[in-house]
Amino acid sequence: MNRLLVIEAILQTNSFTKAAELLGYTQSSVSQMVASLEKEFNIQILKRSRNGVQLTPEGKELYPFIIQTIRQYQALKETASSIRGLKTGTVKIGAITSVSCYWLPDLFKEFQAEYPDIEFVLQQGDYGMILNWLKNGVIDFGLMTADYGEGFHKHIIHTTQMKAFLPLGHPLAKLDRIPIEKLADDPFILVEGGGYSEPLEAFSNAGVKPNVKYRIQDDYTIMAMVEAGLGISMLSELVFSRTNFNVVSKPVEPAVERPVAVVYRDKQTLPIASQYFIEFLIKNRKRLM
Repeated sequence: MNRLLVIEAILQTNSFTKAAELLGYTQSSVSQMVASLEKEFNIQILKRSRNGVQLTPEGKELYPFIIQTIRQYQALKETASSIRGLKTGTVKIGAITSVSCYWLPDLFKEFQAEYPDIEFVLQQGDYGMILNWLKNGVIDFGLMTADYGEGFHKHIIHTTQMKAFLPLGHPLAKLDRIPIEKLADDPFILVEGGGYSEPLEAFSNAGVKPNVKYRIQDDYTIMAMVEAGLGISMLSELVFSRTNFNVVSKPVEPAVERPVAVVYRDKQTLPIASQYFIEFLIKNRKRLM
């Protein structure tokens, strides 16, 4: 099992040296374990290049099974822990920026007050990245829209509003609610959704096409660009609550919503710690409103 964990660490850090530091081994030991595994299977799994470490074509075929074996072993250990009471474990989450910034810090703090030895690994990304991490076993579950991603189990925990974000002094900032068609003419800064976009879906439903000038993944970069007068945008209401940007946020007409859900493949095969945290999220979903 240690050899498989070494392979995972090397690919996560893109370095034999960093993987050794992460796992507490010498670099020589890491190299020997990789060589031993490759000799056992008679397959080269990793190759080094100027860009770091990559899987060989044969390694790419093996890697999903390596990850599956690691996750099953972790689930085995955590099941044993759960028999004694939840003591240790790792919760691996993928989340969109607004959720990871606004909700998760307080939830982590509360959960660890009860289970202090539980570790969290949080990956931030767009919808496409989160779904890809789920498919490859990089994360246990995602926190993202329920409207995108086929073949996954989804449990909606809250519905947030998508609002228009405008520079100070923009003519539309005087309105209480902004008709979506009025957002189509200005330069539009689109939050990159990785395959799905609530704003684009809303524009399409309204029969108008936005003047998209920028596609940015980070919500806070978008707000900085709106503040600088580079355009307008539509973002989750959550991002406005913890920001000092000099921008205006107004509801859109008709309302544009994002149903935020816990998304996973099979809850029964998740690590025990992740099952506990999902139950904790569902139990506390009313506090997210």
